[in-house]
Amino acid sequence: MTEQAQAEFSTPPSPGKLKPADIKRVKAKGCLIDKRTGRHFNVRVITRNGKITQQEMACIAAAAEKFGSGEITMTVRLTLEIQGVPYEKLDELEAYLKDNNLEIGGTGAKVRPVVSCKGTTCQYGLIDTFELSEQLHELFYEGKKDFQLPHKFKIAVGGCPNSCAKPSLNDIGIVGQLIPRPLPEICRHCKVCQVINTCPVDACHVPPNDFTIDLEKCINCGLCIPACPFDAVEEATRGYKIYIGGRWGKAINIGRPLDAMIEREEALFEIIENALQFYQENGKPKERFALMIDRIGFDVVQDALLKDVSTT
Repeated sequence: MTEQAQAEFSTPPSPGKLKPADIKRVKAKGCLIDKRTGRHFNVRVITRNGKITQQEMACIAAAAEKFGSGEITMTVRLTLEIQGVPYEKLDELEAYLKDNNLEIGGTGAKVRPVVSCKGTTCQYGLIDTFELSEQLHELFYEGKKDFQLPHKFKIAVGGCPNSCAKPSLNDIGIVGQLIPRPLPEICRHCKVCQVINTCPVDACHVPPNDFTIDLEKCINCGLCIPACPFDAVEEATRGYKIYIGGRWGKAINIGRPLDAMIEREEALFEIIENALQFYQENGKPKERFALMIDRIGFDVVQDALLKDVSTT
């Protein structure tokens, strides 16, 4: 932070200089007031699940120096915040970012920016989380900007059951899945079974005669498939588990998975579209998706989300 910016940022605001309507107007655009000064704002710059190019990063850095305190922070939902922007510079900052194909936002009773883990590059990732989250960003963040909901709506993508992006604590959570198929005819009944040693939930067993996997216990992480040196486990199905009704904050709610595993990407999009439509039509003002599900009933909501959707 430059000395000039530091001096400006630490200067107390003039009493009553900003009206509540002014603060509310810019908050709706992604500019959140800094309580330390009462007239500077932290401005959220939208990213694609935290992924930005070198050119975009350079532009954001330049904007932070030109309009703000020179500091940038990350939010928990992988957007960037330019810190310490005076109220008078907010519109100029927005125009500057727009000229460089960047936008501010990420607030309000609507779909929020999508969060995902790095499953595309992570050794445990079962799905292309970068590609999927960018599609979700275009379809539901960009595509639903004018789609007003009873409350904010958050979507998270996890590449595997490790759930690093906490999908079960979002309104819609997506987790990559890989259902294994044991091939007992190939199993050599090794004295030390690498599949058994690898399974994190003790779902793999080698009884006296057959190698089995308890699919009720299995979490579909897929770690057992490469573990066997004789290929006695193969991939049966790859897809998505969808959680609905998760919430983090003062009142925590762990989302519940839909009964059906989703194999088709198009079906995944249809279910999210159904969820937003159902929430808009049935949610009460300021009622979170989780509370609506509790009030109406999980089975009713699940039926509405899966209606006319072919999951396989």
